[in-house]
Amino acid sequence: MLILISPAKKLDYAAPPVTEEYSQPQFLAQSQLLVDQLKTLGPHELGSLMHLSDKLAALNFERYAEWQQPFAPANAKQAVLAFRGDVYAGMDADSMDAATLAYAQQHLRILSGLYGILRPLDLMQAYRLEMGTALKNARGKDLYAFWGTMITDKLNQDLAGSGSELVVNLASNEYFKSVKPARLNGTLVTPVFKDWKNDQYKMISFFAKKARGMMTRYLLEQRVDQAAGVLDFAAAGYAYNATLTHNPQQPVFTRRQQD
Repeated sequence: MLILISPAKKLDYAAPPVTEEYSQPQFLAQSQLLVDQLKTLGPHELGSLMHLSDKLAALNFERYAEWQQPFAPANAKQAVLAFRGDVYAGMDADSMDAATLAYAQQHLRILSGLYGILRPLDLMQAYRLEMGTALKNARGKDLYAFWGTMITDKLNQDLAGSGSELVVNLASNEYFKSVKPARLNGTLVTPVFKDWKNDQYKMISFFAKKARGMMTRYLLEQRVDQAAGVLDFAAAGYAYNATLTHNPQQPVFTRRQQD
């Protein structure tokens, strides 16, 4: 079983990591190519490319100027502990026990515009590069062209060693577009989360993101490796809704009261 999630824009490098275990990103050579290109851009060009304010453009200009290998705990942090945001708040990796973090290392994958794929304990230096960024490069017009089939091929390798063909996609559409579903050697399940509002169930981004994080934690703690196990998820008022599920590969989870 593999779980796919998106990264977050918000980062935290101030809080000390809850574990000393770490690993190295597997596509660092590819990341270096992107960083080398980004280092040729000034703050204004970065801001224009990524639609950033002057303050954020300056911050990310500094980040890329300082980005360098090798990665070590002194200059980087484990990805699942560095990312903050709604999904990561829902998952709360900081409170996971050592066994669950070790299991996550084998079964959780974070899709990234700069790093391609990150395992939870992969060291990561601070960056901002969303997968949908139209960064022209030697391989094409954007990051989807840059990564090509590399992300999918690596997922297939990881899936082969995971003990299950289940792939639970909890990533956003922007990031999942970097995966080639037809090339993926697994059973894909993409949960959908909806909240009751104005007399109907709607997908509300803030709540859906947090729910993806909560489901990620549930799948990891329960060691779910079959699609049927996904349907047993129930947290913060969410439960599987068979009536609204029209496609078994897109199970719908709903709640009436927002917690």
